[in-house]
Amino acid sequence: MRRILTGATVIALLLVAAPAGAAPRPDSPAAAVTGPDSPAAADRLSWSARHLGRQALPERDGWAAEGAGTSGGSAATPERTRVVRSRAELVAALGGDNASNATDATPKLIYVDGAVDGFEGPDGTPLSCGDLADPAYRLDAYLAAYDPAGWGRVPPAGPLEEARVRSVANQTRQTQINVGPNTTIVGLPGARLTGLTLMIDRAPNVIVRNVTFVDARDCFPAWSPTDGEAGNWNSQYDQISVRRSEHVWVDHNTFTDGDNPDSAQPTYFGRPYQVHDGSLDVTHTASLVTASWNRFTGRDKLMLIGSSNTVGPDVGRLKVTLHHNLFDGVLQRLPRVRFGQVDVYNNHYRLGGADFQYALGVGVQSALYAQNNFFTLDAAVDPADLLYDWGGTALTERGTWVRRGGAPARPVDLLAAYNAVHDPDLGADAGWTPTLRRDPVLPAPLVPLLVGPLAGADRLPI
Repeated sequence: MRRILTGATVIALLLVAAPAGAAPRPDSPAAAVTGPDSPAAADRLSWSARHLGRQALPERDGWAAEGAGTSGGSAATPERTRVVRSRAELVAALGGDNASNATDATPKLIYVDGAVDGFEGPDGTPLSCGDLADPAYRLDAYLAAYDPAGWGRVPPAGPLEEARVRSVANQTRQTQINVGPNTTIVGLPGARLTGLTLMIDRAPNVIVRNVTFVDARDCFPAWSPTDGEAGNWNSQYDQISVRRSEHVWVDHNTFTDGDNPDSAQPTYFGRPYQVHDGSLDVTHTASLVTASWNRFTGRDKLMLIGSSNTVGPDVGRLKVTLHHNLFDGVLQRLPRVRFGQVDVYNNHYRLGGADFQYALGVGVQSALYAQNNFFTLDAAVDPADLLYDWGGTALTERGTWVRRGGAPARPVDLLAAYNAVHDPDLGADAGWTPTLRRDPVLPAPLVPLLVGPLAGADRLPI
C-alpha cells in the first residue's frame, strides 16, 4: 500500500501542479501588483502565487478547453492585478461598480487575501439579515400570513410577499458579486469568500481557484406550497452561479456551509427552512465548464446543470466536465443534469446519513457519461439509489467501484443495480464519448488515494 500511495501521489502532483503555460519571471512587469494597500501586498506575493495567477486551463482539460480554451485574466496588466481583503476591494478590483462589473471585459487578475464577507457594508461594518430586510417584512408575520392551515396551498401573494421580494432585492445588491469576462480569481493561503455569491453571467473566460466558499445564505427564503407533495422552502443564492457564459474553469476550491448547515435550521409548515441553494450551478444556456479538484462538504444541494425541463435554448448547451472532485457528506445533485453532455470521471463520493437522497440525477434529454468514479457509502446506502431518474432516458456508466460499510471495495455496475429495482429502466448509451481529457482516466481504486489529500482549497503550491 505504501508503494501504491507514493506512486499515486506523485502522479497526482504532476497532474495538479504541472505548469499550464508560461509563467512570468518574478521581476517582470507582469508580476507587479497594485491595489489598495500595495506595495505591501506585492511584497507578500510569492513567485508561485504570481505563476498560478497567470496559468490558463491546460489543453484538453475538459469542456472548458474546447476551441480557444480558458485563459481568464492571465493577460491582466499591472493596473488590473489586485490583492483584495474586503468586499469593497473585491468590487473595486472587478471594475468598481457591482451593478456594471459584469460588462467589464478588461482582463483582471484578483488575489483574495484572508476572509471577504458579502455581509460587509461599504465602511466595513458587519450587516445582518435584519439590516437588509424591507421595513414591511418580518418572518413571524410571514409565517402567520401564509400558514397552509389558513392560507391554503396556493403561492403567497399580497403585501408581506411583496416585502419579502423587496428584501431579496436588497440582499442581491449586497451579496451577489458580479464577475465580468476575462477574469481570474485566486485565493492566497486561507482565502475565504463568505456569505456571497460569485455571479458569472454573460461573462465568458473566467477562472476561480484555491478559494473556500462558506455559507452563501439566503436571509429571505420563499415558501413554495406546490413544490412537492407538502411544499418546500427554497433559497436563491448559489456559491458560484454560471449563467449564459462559456469557458469557465473552477479548480481546487472548497464549498461548505460552515457552522450554519441547513440541518440546523428550524422547521416551518412541516418543512425544513432551507437557507442555502447550490454550490456550483450551471444554468441558463451556460456551457464549456470544467470543475476539477474541488471539495464539496456537508451540503444539501450541490450542482444543478440546466435551468428547467422546458425544451428550448439549453438544448446543445450545458457541456460540463467534472473530474477529481470530492463529494463528502453531501445529499443530492452530484450533479443533476438536464440536456447537457456532462463528463463525470475520477471523482470520489463519500455519502451516507439519513438525509442522503441520490448522487447522479438523470434529467430531461441529459447525456451523462460517468466513468471510473469511486463511492464510499454508509451501510444504509444502496448502490441502486445512487442514480435518480428526473425524466431522462439513458446514461453511460462504467468502471465504478463501491466500498459499502466495512466491506471491501468492489466493482459495481450502477446502471444494472438501478434498473434491477426501478422502473422504467435507463438505457446504457448516452450517445457520445468524451474526447477532452487532459490525462488518461485512472483506475477507480486509485481515486480515493489521490482526491482525498489533493482536492480542495489550500492544496496548490502557492
